[in-house]
Amino acid sequence: MKKSLVLAMAMALGVTASAYAANPFSDVPAGHWAYDSVNKLAAAGIVDGYGNGTFGGDRLMTRYEMAQIVAKAMAKGANVDRLAAEFADELDSLGVRVAALEKKSDNVKINAQIRAHYQSYDKGHSGEWNKKTNATSKLRSRIWINGQINEDWKYVGMLQNEQDLINDEGDESTDFQRAFVTGRIGGVKVEAGRNNTALGLGVGNILSNRTDAVKLGFGKDLKLGFQYGKISSGHETVVIDENGLISKSGKKADKYMAVTAGGEIGKLGLNAGYVKADDVVKLAQDDKIWYVGADYKFGDFTVDATYLSSDVDKIKDVKVDDDGYVIGLTYKGAKAAKVGSYGVYAKYYDQGAGTYIHHGMNTDLANDFGKYGFKGYMLGVNYTFAKNIVAAVEYSDFDAKDNYSGSKPSDKTIWSEVVFTF
Repeated sequence: MKKSLVLAMAMALGVTASAYAANPFSDVPAGHWAYDSVNKLAAAGIVDGYGNGTFGGDRLMTRYEMAQIVAKAMAKGANVDRLAAEFADELDSLGVRVAALEKKSDNVKINAQIRAHYQSYDKGHSGEWNKKTNATSKLRSRIWINGQINEDWKYVGMLQNEQDLINDEGDESTDFQRAFVTGRIGGVKVEAGRNNTALGLGVGNILSNRTDAVKLGFGKDLKLGFQYGKISSGHETVVIDENGLISKSGKKADKYMAVTAGGEIGKLGLNAGYVKADDVVKLAQDDKIWYVGADYKFGDFTVDATYLSSDVDKIKDVKVDDDGYVIGLTYKGAKAAKVGSYGVYAKYYDQGAGTYIHHGMNTDLANDFGKYGFKGYMLGVNYTFAKNIVAAVEYSDFDAKDNYSGSKPSDKTIWSEVVFTF
């Protein structure tokens, strides 16, 4: 081992050699230039020499042997980023993930996800609309760019390409969908920019959509959050008015504000919040929503429940339900890194039109039940059949809660997907 490496690694451990017992190596006697440093490394378990009781400092080490020493130093908390960068491949073969290296040796990290889905849905409307069956299938590719600004701040961007696999015209779109910075100012976690926002327990029972916002997080055991911004346009949503007229809009709402709180007491999780959205398109008015929820874990099961209440009880003089609830049960869950892992889940929804702005489920709730409100159930299963390859199938059956001009939509959907991450 070179003199500079011995001294540098010993200094990285940050304690003095005199705190340890005598040097165990016969070829590093007292008075040797490396005596103190080798003593320190041996006592810390970083180096253990050879079976004959020698250190072998004059022997040419293999890269793999050096990587083992670096890995032990990292496990002890030593700052050996430059050595980790030099022996990154060998450390990878040892199963050592160099988190600090990812930030310091290369400030930009790229990962990606590819999702292929097939959706079959059976839509119906009472009154003048007839039932019809249809399907969609798309290939969605996402590339995330993570740039480390400094130790406390990073930048995240996301590019998405979506290809329609059924449309004869081969519709395709590519958008730069997310761009935000995240970090800390003192004890406050900060996120600013365009990112997806999910409000309400689970998949976003109130909102699941991109927003241009500033989000603040406070606390550790009791987590408080505040966010303010604008709800961005997304995919076009079909809007059906009380006269049966159909229009399309990508806009969901204008400005919004949300205050959230959550924490855990043992296996019990609690959460609550208030959301205010201006000019909600499907309601043609502002909306204020309160919600409280809880989840409890017992063994491999998790049960959850959320109650929601809105100040919207009329839409253009038509009375609608102003509250709702969601209950769910989950067993285990597929983990991308664990082959053979799986999960089964079920949800029941009963939500008035004002209790959600743009729902996050894999069905056309936004299109079909925008201002009707909806009730029904969803069942799903997911399974990891190879590392970082997860498949899922969901079935949902929903009906509108309120009736407009003799029209009451319904929707039965089978959603299937395979997701690859790397």
